[in-house]
Parts: sequence; structure tokens; C-alpha cells
Amino acid sequence: MEFNECINYLLTTAQHAVFQRMTERLSEHDITPGQYAILNCLWTNKSVNPKEIAKILCLETSTISGVMDRMQKKGIIDRLVSKEDRRCVQVMLTEKGKILEEPVLHVVEEVNKEVMSGFTPEEQALLKDCLRRIAGHEEAGILELDSVVNG
Repeated sequence: MEFNECINYLLTTAQHAVFQRMTERLSEHDITPGQYAILNCLWTNKSVNPKEIAKILCLETSTISGVMDRMQKKGIIDRLVSKEDRRCVQVMLTEKGKILEEPVLHVVEEVNKEVMSGFTPEEQALLKDCLRRIAGHEEAGILELDSVVNG
């Protein structure tokens, strides 16, 4: 098999190109793609613990710990430790983190549109569905693809 036909190579280079574009655009708001992922969990769920965030993002809790440290230093999030059980930590948005929601989601939407601009709506839905299947999230995209193709 030629190297440029290897699925790992294709996924890695595609992910790197999107990551670089997202990193550049999110830097306008002084956040990284990893920080955006955590923020998105909090915008959706308001208050969750680090273990729940890690599960939503399919990452290890230790992986997001350092990211959350940097976010807390920037004043974007706060971690509240339970007085009854110091092992219980809730991650919450600060006012600064709440204010970022609209402009950051706008940037993410723009980058998604740019990246997908060369694809028809059907191809976009199929690509997302294929990526979900590779990642093991098959159920998530079937309805989306069906609604684009048949809707």
C-alpha cells in the first residue's frame, strides 16, 4: 500500500490541517481547540465534574486536567471543591467563559463551513457519518445522513 493511501496518514493530515486552522482562528479569543471542547461541554451542561467532561470528550481525566488549569488561570472557568468531600469537584464557567460562547461558536461554525465548502451537503453528511463510524459512534450520524439525503 502506498503511504498516501494509508487511512492513518489521511486522517492524521486532515486532522492536522483542520486543527491548525481552528487554532489560528480561536487564538483571536485566547483559547485553544482543547479549551473550546471543554467550554462547549460547560455551555451545554453548565456545571459538570472533570470525569464527566473527560467522558463527553472521550479523553482521560488526566489529559484535561492541565488544560483546565490553564483555563482557570485565564479566568475562564472555576473549579469548586465540595466542603463535604474534597474529591468532588465541579467545573463551572466564569462570566468571562460565558461571554466567550457566542463569538467562539461563531468562529467554530465559520471554520467548519470553510473546511467543508468543497463538499455537497450529501458528501458532508456522509463524511461525518464515516468519521463517526471509524470513531465508534455509529448511531450519532445515521439520522443526520438520512435527513440530508431523504429530507
